Amino acid sequence: MRSLKRSLPFFVILAAAQLLVLAGVFQIAGQSKYIPVTRYDPKRDAAQDIQDAVKEAQRAHKRILLEVGGEWCSWCHTLDRFFDTHAELTQLRDKNFVTVKINFSEENTNKDVLSRYEAIPGYPHIFVLDSDGKLLWSQNTSILERDKSYDLERLTVFLTNWAPASKE
Repeated sequence: MRSLKRSLPFFVILAAAQLLVLAGVFQIAGQSKYIPVTRYDPKRDAAQDIQDAVKEAQRAHKRILLEVGGEWCSWCHTLDRFFDTHAELTQLRDKNFVTVKINFSEENTNKDVLSRYEAIPGYPHIFVLDSDGKLLWSQNTSILERDKSYDLERLTVFLTNWAPASKE
């Protein structure tokens, strides 16, 4: 019994240390990594998605591309496929921008969020924001098209021109 009393403080200290380690693991796990918004989802909170993108853009020293469209939009899918088939373009985009897809559909027009920006003449539409979320440019994507797809040179120039010149 006597040796148990002497070792009791050791077990208490060991248990406390284990709890501290576990608390640190849970705290790190609670700091979630940014997950890009890659689909037009009417159930998403667009305002929160933009706030999360601003935090990530500030952390990574990038700008933000808001792609507004919907699952109903054939040109939105064409743009996605264009990026999928042009790795160098995707690399340029992802190096310089946090991309967020904002849904616009009958189910959810995201009227409140989109009212912060200029009127949208067609879909998809791209807004370029700085790392603080301030609107820098509103881009009608029809001028980036070529035939029944998009133009690699035009999209490359667009992304290059709007990439951050230096750390914002």
